[in-house]
Amino acid sequence: MQGHAQPSRSSQTEGRAFHHRVPFGRTPHPRNGIQEKQEHMRVIHEAPLAPMTTLGIGGPAAALIELHDPADFPEFVALADTFPGEPFCLGEGSNVLVSDTGCAGAVLRMSTKGVRMAGNTADGRALVEVQAGHLLADLVATTIAEGLTGMEMLVGIPGTTGATPIQNVGAYGQETADTLVRVTAWDRKVRRMVTMDAAECGLGHRTSIFKHSRRWTLLSLVFALRRSELSAPVTYRTVAAALDVPVGSRVPLDEVAQAVLTVRRSKGMVLGCSGTDDRSVGSVFLSPEISPAQAEGLRARHAPVNRFPDGSVRVSASWLIRQAGFELRRPIVPGVRISSLHYTLVAEEGATAAAFRQAVDIVFQEVLRRTGVRLTSEIDFL
Repeated sequence: MQGHAQPSRSSQTEGRAFHHRVPFGRTPHPRNGIQEKQEHMRVIHEAPLAPMTTLGIGGPAAALIELHDPADFPEFVALADTFPGEPFCLGEGSNVLVSDTGCAGAVLRMSTKGVRMAGNTADGRALVEVQAGHLLADLVATTIAEGLTGMEMLVGIPGTTGATPIQNVGAYGQETADTLVRVTAWDRKVRRMVTMDAAECGLGHRTSIFKHSRRWTLLSLVFALRRSELSAPVTYRTVAAALDVPVGSRVPLDEVAQAVLTVRRSKGMVLGCSGTDDRSVGSVFLSPEISPAQAEGLRARHAPVNRFPDGSVRVSASWLIRQAGFELRRPIVPGVRISSLHYTLVAEEGATAAAFRQAVDIVFQEVLRRTGVRLTSEIDFL
């Protein structure tokens, strides 16, 4: 792409919605209109969940409740309370493994849409309010088109915006913690809506207070982004190489987004880009935190060891999996294999949730045996 992204007049007006734009690498969807409203929730009993996840695995939900209007959330709460257990919130299903037996409780499909400007911070950053069900890909594309920097490196990541604080989603030098200001959520413990600032969310490396709890359901989020024609500094060598610029360079927002997509596609990390490895949850394992002694030993083996924004020192999970002897395309258990492009797991015909969990355990055990490092899965198990 050529030229610079310029902020539109609508981005200068408090409370005004963005014009909808088709995101990078996506085609228009009839329900992606900004602040589109449906009259009622949709409730489906014994709803198949496998088609709603990127792995395509798992049994049905006792009830699937699709929410289009956040004003209907109290109605959802009342209905969910009639089912056993705590309800589970499902976005685009790109980080979820559903049990083969499914879910006996209610599953909330968050389909709320909407992005609007919400004023400015004291230091001049633009506040952007987003409904939790809004696709992250749509939001990133809109901010790029509006000339707002802070999310451009997140291009190509699937899922909803509401999922981003849950594991502090990030890539190529940017993460949710960099721009999140506050969230509005339903707190099941106190049975009311609450507003939480970013510090209260406990954001760490791919984690938060929301990660292993169903206490909160995120309903809307506010981010603070800077107006700029140029991206944040490009800190990853692979992205800099795709742009043919030195590390640390700042380039037009749309150009860096295309470069990130190029890198992600080369690893099979953009849904629909490979044709053979699309039944995936992306990275199955976190880059694990390691001790100073482990870091020293791994650096001696030329491992990619890096310090992360939360102060932790971590090593690449992909590198560890490769060092443990796993090869691309290698079958692990029937229906589950290593990707042909990246050291992660993908599902094939006949895969089950039990088999996928078994494959996760096999990789974990072999990496521990061969490298002494313990991996941690970042999948949400339902």
